[in-house]
Amino acid sequence: MIDTPASGETMEEIAARHGRSYNTVRNKWSRRPDWPAPKGKRGQHNVYDPKEVDDWVRDHLSRSTPGLQPNRLYTGAEIAKAAGISPATIRADRNRGRWPEPDDTDGGVNRWYGRTATAALAKRRGYRRSTTA
Repeated sequence: MIDTPASGETMEEIAARHGRSYNTVRNKWSRRPDWPAPKGKRGQHNVYDPKEVDDWVRDHLSRSTPGLQPNRLYTGAEIAKAAGISPATIRADRNRGRWPEPDDTDGGVNRWYGRTATAALAKRRGYRRSTTA
C-alpha cells in the first residue's frame, strides 16, 4: 500500500492504493457523477481527498457483507437478497465454477451455510448495481 500524500492523491496513486489499473480509475470511476471533486492540482494532475475517495469506494464498489449466521442454511435467493445481488448472479457464478457446491440439497433445494456463502461472497468482485439512473 502506498502512503497517501498530505496534499491528496492523484488517480495513479488512487489506482495503486486500491489495487486497480489507472485506466479503471480514470475511465470508469472518475466519470461517475458522484465521484469526489478534485481538491487541487499537483503539477498537471488533479489531486483528490483520500478520505472522500475511500468513502466513495466503500459506498459504491465494496463487497457487501450480508451478516449471514455461520451455521444456518440459506437458499440462493436468501443469500442474494442479503448480499444485494441477483439470484441469477449466484447461478451464473455456479455455472462458471466461481461459487461452491451447496452444503445441503434436501428436497431438491440448494442451500449453503452462512459461512460458506460469506466466504464465496468475499471472493467476488465488489461492483454493486448503481441506485441512480
